[in-house]
Amino acid sequence: MDWKIFLTIFGAVFIAELGDKTQLATMLFATDKEVSKYTVFFAASAALIVASALGVLAGSLLSEYINEKYLHYVAGVGFIGIGIFTLYNA
Repeated sequence: MDWKIFLTIFGAVFIAELGDKTQLATMLFATDKEVSKYTVFFAASAALIVASALGVLAGSLLSEYINEKYLHYVAGVGFIGIGIFTLYNA
């Protein structure tokens, strides 16, 4: 395993998830006194693992047909578009 790549991906995803709606939803589930915190933790973790697996699968399939350079452009434009949309609606 390439630890430099591992830590880069971990850091990017970790920072992206901080304060994200996923984390906020998990915090709300954890506030329910009748629900086990372990259940919330394991369910949220499993959901993130499955979502990540889908992302890896989609990325692998797309990379078979589309040049990686163009995928980076599409992702960049997508993030910029989401940012503009968010600022416009704020």
